[in-house]
Amino acid sequence: MDKDWVNWYCDKALDEDVGAGDHTSRACIPENDTSEAYLLVKDSGVIAGVELAEYIFENYASHMSFTGHLKDGDEINHGDIAFEVSCNTRDLLKLERFILNTMQRMSGIASFSRRYANEVSDLPVKILDTRKTTPLLRYIEKWAVRIGGCENYRFGLYDWIMIKDNHITAAGGVRNALENVHRYLSDNKLDLDTTVEVRNQKELLRALDIGGFRRIMLDNFETAEMREAVALIAGQYETEASGGITLDNLREVAETGVDFISSGALTHSYRSLDLSLKIK
Repeated sequence: MDKDWVNWYCDKALDEDVGAGDHTSRACIPENDTSEAYLLVKDSGVIAGVELAEYIFENYASHMSFTGHLKDGDEINHGDIAFEVSCNTRDLLKLERFILNTMQRMSGIASFSRRYANEVSDLPVKILDTRKTTPLLRYIEKWAVRIGGCENYRFGLYDWIMIKDNHITAAGGVRNALENVHRYLSDNKLDLDTTVEVRNQKELLRALDIGGFRRIMLDNFETAEMREAVALIAGQYETEASGGITLDNLREVAETGVDFISSGALTHSYRSLDLSLKIK
């Protein structure tokens, strides 16, 4: 857990929600009252965010004790109890919606990611997420992907060179784009991995002729074309399938022999899980 990021996230989220104060709880609940509560699962899937919830209670609630019954990554069903917590009642009610909103989304992503991971668990391919995340929530969304059993790709624009179709078009072709990247990395003394996206066999051949990258992304290739491309690359570079990846075609794509499959669906097409925090 990146505690600096989590602290920033919590401060911003609570400032947005609480503002000048939770007037309802102040009006209804004595200042020093304490309560016990439990997180009730009302759905099936994979739980995510338990570790984060405990951290939030520890740092933003007084007189807190926490008992976890499930851990991140556990399979869950309706009626399960994820954890129990005891703390100041006003703090509990202040944190309730913040924690539920976060955990419901994390659990939805983890559950969806688990389905992808299970679909190809017997094949030597890794499923990757993308940058198609909610602005400012990338950290927790990518965390949830890992909890679900898939892997993170680059975190942002700064930690991996990815030459996409628009870069290629703007640069005047694959050769220009790759040569510009090689020059840029050398001039700036940067050691970054590079992926180059190709849209057809013509661009693939040009990329192979130039070289100097780590991975080739085969974008929206038909499976037969992808299989031919993997054979042509012949292990010289890592191979990645991307574009239009769904659970329906995931296994077919994986069976082409690619090393990686990236899918934005992991973080933009999930369904949040139904969770509820109940005071005893």
